[in-house]
Formats: sequence, structure tokens, C-alpha cells
Amino acid sequence: MQSRQSRTEVLPGTLDLLLLKALSLEPMHGFGVGKRLEQITGGAFRVNAGSLFPALHGLEERGWIRGEWGRSDNNRRARYYRLTPAGRRRLVQQADRFRRTVSNVLLVLEST
Repeated sequence: MQSRQSRTEVLPGTLDLLLLKALSLEPMHGFGVGKRLEQITGGAFRVNAGSLFPALHGLEERGWIRGEWGRSDNNRRARYYRLTPAGRRRLVQQADRFRRTVSNVLLVLEST
């Protein structure tokens, strides 16, 4: 189990990117999206419900994901999300922008 100190804070503006990426792998319900991010990052990113669900609703309002009601593995009613074509395009755009930003920040950090 990881300690609090080994968790990484999600940088402002990156939650949408992370959610779009998680949903690009397969459609899933909101709780599953949060668990997937935690799993992929080895527990470094844990998104609480107070951040996760408003972000998912925002992505849906912008037309980047679409939600449908269904049944979870434990037979509970859950909203399942999937990327739309516009969401796939947005993921590519945001990922490219993020990579450029990280690259430029590293240039500054590694300068002497």
C-alpha cells in the first residue's frame, strides 16, 4: 500500500486529459474510471468523487464523452461513459499540447 507521500497531485488542467485517456481504452462507469487511473499510476493518482463526477459531467456537456445508464458488475445502476469522435480528437490535441509543455518545462529544469 502506498503512503500519502508517494501520491502525486494531478496538475491543474490535466484531469480532463487523464479521463479522456482512460475512456479511450474502453467504456466504463465513473467509479471504474477513477479506479483505472489509480491502477495505471500504481496508486499515485486517486481522484475523489467530488472532482471525478463534475469533470465527467463537464466532458459530457462539451460532447467529448457520452453517458448511458447500465448495470455494474454487482448489478447496481451506473452511468457508463464512452468517448465520442470529438472526444478522440480532443484527446489527441490535449495529449500533444501536454507533451510539448512537459518537454519545455524539462528544458528549463535541466538547463545549467
